[in-house]
Amino acid sequence: MLKLTDFIIDCPEPMTLAAFYAEVTGEPVKPDSTDTWAGIKFGQIELAFQRVDDFRPSYWPDEEHPKQFHLDFEVDEFEPEHERLTALGATLQKRFTKGEGYGWHIYTDPVGHPFCLCRNKGVIWQDGTPIWPS
Repeated sequence: MLKLTDFIIDCPEPMTLAAFYAEVTGEPVKPDSTDTWAGIKFGQIELAFQRVDDFRPSYWPDEEHPKQFHLDFEVDEFEPEHERLTALGATLQKRFTKGEGYGWHIYTDPVGHPFCLCRNKGVIWQDGTPIWPS
């Protein structure tokens, strides 16, 4: 099983950008946000802001500094999704697996956009939907 859970935006100061989008959308910044990762929940999807050292902003549509984002997909198991996605044309870039098989794996789509398969500790699956711990 696979479910889109996060839309991540690279930035130099996650809390500052999260506060901006909280004002724009009227939704609160998640209380567990930090100076390295901040988020705003929209139903089952989180708009997240990730600190990137040496951040260079996009000047789109200038192609020298392209748009910067990646998607996170929560999975119940890595290997079946790895097999399915690589057969579709995704390329595994790196695995970050922690104890008990939790962590994330970075892939690129067929044209090079990054995305991650994530398996977070404490997440349970119910009727095809990941349920996050409180």
